[in-house]
Amino acid sequence: MNKRVICLMGPTATGKTELAMRIADQIPVEIISVDSAMIYREMNIGTAKPDAETLIRYPHRLIDICEPTERYSTAEFRRDAIYEIERSFAAGKIPLLVGGTFLYFQSLLEGISPIPQVSSDTLKQLTERAEIEGSAVLHQALKEVDPDSFQRLNPNDTQRVIRALSVYLETGKPLTYYWNLPKKPGIAYPFLKIALANSDEKRRNQQIAQRYHKMIDAGLIEEVATLREHYPELNLDYPSMRAVGYRQIWNYLEGEMTLAEAVERAIIATRQYAKRQRTWLRSEEDLAMFEVNTPHYTQKALDQILHFIDH
Repeated sequence: MNKRVICLMGPTATGKTELAMRIADQIPVEIISVDSAMIYREMNIGTAKPDAETLIRYPHRLIDICEPTERYSTAEFRRDAIYEIERSFAAGKIPLLVGGTFLYFQSLLEGISPIPQVSSDTLKQLTERAEIEGSAVLHQALKEVDPDSFQRLNPNDTQRVIRALSVYLETGKPLTYYWNLPKKPGIAYPFLKIALANSDEKRRNQQIAQRYHKMIDAGLIEEVATLREHYPELNLDYPSMRAVGYRQIWNYLEGEMTLAEAVERAIIATRQYAKRQRTWLRSEEDLAMFEVNTPHYTQKALDQILHFIDH
């Protein structure tokens, strides 16, 4: 079997999961999720994770692998995705990478700077310190030890501030030192990049709004309330709560806004996220783009994949 990798990417709410399942019906693929929100357990509704019945029929790798209080780096994704790719080949299947976290795709296809992993203890200590003293205090600590990160990062970007400070505390070197080292390479296998796009702005915005309202109806408020109960230490500084649509419900449960305000802000945040995803896609080279509002786009995508596999 020719070892080839298929990448199915696109902005949120374009039907990537549905197309992945259609591909799996016709081609022996192993679906590998490339989604920084689906990695978390107990976060099902707001991440649009396939339901249990669907996952039995179409297993997805790299979902439900972390607690919501865990931090999972891009480097860890790259490591785990490479393992799953090799596992797929060993099983005689073609890896089908599906998702919209483009930083993950980039690390896998283009390589990544060799930033060392830091211990969970250091991350936990800095997270607790941020909760007590505030992220701005940690950001100020970067001024002396990592001035480049101090200048680059927003003081309120707790996740990245903690990341930069933790690397220095454990290695004695700033992040820029590792960025200037040769990258760990991308995967060595030929890969096809397919993207779904919805260029109809009105329809796109309607679909995003309808999707979020369906999440509310399906129990997203209860899901966030359960997360708060199951993980008392969870707060908005954790990466899991940066997932689009969760922060706003959290704020609603805190009494900081009405439900209508939370829903509206979540929909706006989702539109902004989708816009950033579209911007990233426009910068990509060698990308086969399929417009979801055109007839037979699913079959056209399948034809392209079959051609890629056979040549």
